[in-house]
Amino acid sequence: MSASPLMSASPLMSASPLMPISHHSHSGQFCQHAKGSLEEVVVEAIRQQFDVYGLTEHVPRGGKTALSIVPDSPTRQAHFTPEALVIQFDSFLVEAHRLKQLYAPQIRLLVGLETDYITALDLDQLHGLLERHRGRVDYLVGSVHHVNGIPIDFDLDTYQRAVESMENTHSFLSAYFDAQYELLQRFHPEIIGHFDLCRLYTPDLALSAYPDAWHKVERNILFAISYGALFEINASALRKRWSTPYPGEDILQMILKNGGRLTLSDDSHGPHAVGLNYALIPEYLRRSGVSELWFLEQSEVPNGAGRNVRATKMDRGWEEHPFWASLQRS
Repeated sequence: MSASPLMSASPLMSASPLMPISHHSHSGQFCQHAKGSLEEVVVEAIRQQFDVYGLTEHVPRGGKTALSIVPDSPTRQAHFTPEALVIQFDSFLVEAHRLKQLYAPQIRLLVGLETDYITALDLDQLHGLLERHRGRVDYLVGSVHHVNGIPIDFDLDTYQRAVESMENTHSFLSAYFDAQYELLQRFHPEIIGHFDLCRLYTPDLALSAYPDAWHKVERNILFAISYGALFEINASALRKRWSTPYPGEDILQMILKNGGRLTLSDDSHGPHAVGLNYALIPEYLRRSGVSELWFLEQSEVPNGAGRNVRATKMDRGWEEHPFWASLQRS
């Protein structure tokens, strides 16, 4: 897919953006556990003067078994067939691209998707979806939300059920990072989504205490770096009672030690959460020694995965942008 004519014509698109940016979001229009319309999300991002904002709906879940094990609002999910979810995702792409063109003079919108991995069927179906929509999915947020077929980010009871379904905590963590690795190997997602979601309800869990899992953390980080992925600093952890964004400090330091590149995401689930808790990010970045941030932008030359985006470094230090000062005053 070549760059949109609006992209080259708009004054906004002629300069490299600095801040703010987000590469991961949802809306109630196309996600059962979010709120608001996709356009309301975009309008709020414009109001907050975002320069780059990614629209990334969940990929359709594969198979009736996958639907039945997900406890998202059962009354709403009961009538959702896999076919209906595919239609919903297709509708998302139509609306996202409409908004991308409509609001091009005011904001750079990217249209992507967030992956999942419940069973191997999901990866096969993702491959088919990407082939069917070749040129219309700008990038992928590579995420895993299940272990042993059980959601790990719905509530504490379901999370514990996922842990208890495995032999022990070590095998639970290993299964999560193995699934993540398979996803990275197969699809090379441009953004690594909430890297350590596996400890959502145990944020103080020291992964280094589980040597096999910790080795897999490093393996995944090195592989993602090898093909040029960006690791998101995901603010949604802060609304889930974490003291930091995802990833935790141990993983962030490993990413930095190996030369990994970072970006920002709010992982909003509606207009009310656009930019939520961004005011708490700078202290974490400073304390961790983060000196630069990156973002995705449209490219006429396909990347290694065949998608038309590229990673670009912000053209000056992230701390210099007045966006942060405006948050501190609010």
